[in-house]
Amino acid sequence: MFAFCAIDFETTGSVPGFPDEPWQVGIVQMPESGDVSAATPFESLLRVSASRPFNRFAPGRHARIRESLAASPSLREVWPRLGPALSGPVVAHNIGTERTLLRAAAPLHAPGPWIDTLRLSRVAWPAAPSHALEDLVPALGLAPRLAAICPGRAPHDALYDAWACALLLLFLLSSPTWGARTPEELAAI
Repeated sequence: MFAFCAIDFETTGSVPGFPDEPWQVGIVQMPESGDVSAATPFESLLRVSASRPFNRFAPGRHARIRESLAASPSLREVWPRLGPALSGPVVAHNIGTERTLLRAAAPLHAPGPWIDTLRLSRVAWPAAPSHALEDLVPALGLAPRLAAICPGRAPHDALYDAWACALLLLFLLSSPTWGARTPEELAAI
């Protein structure tokens, strides 16, 4: 087992004339022991102008909290809390969004290796009807544990999804097939 950081961003989605912007970030720092009770979570809403349009298909609760988002800190303002968490393996479900947003916020910071639980789940369970995080969690029996960790939360909440990603990786690492692999080996998949 190894220590890692699971991260998730919720974003505005792309809209013509506007870049994709994060509106929420969630991070779970998992210790080497894999002890969920010893993990360190962090979350923050992120500033998005009240007049900025969201993609109409962007999931999450952003429509109900637009005023809070306009008054929230920017990603650069929360970076002093995020940067130190991203010092080892970084885990995300479909890493493209998280990696792109972090590169834009801190171009000189190079976290990693990046471990993509979407790729791993496709290799581990190729016949699964869906590899979406919100479908894998209940299919693997992880929903009760996740609900206990994040009561009242749901998919497309950044902290909930970061926890879901962390639990998914822990589930994979608990099997002999996956548990002996290094972060670099997992990142190469």
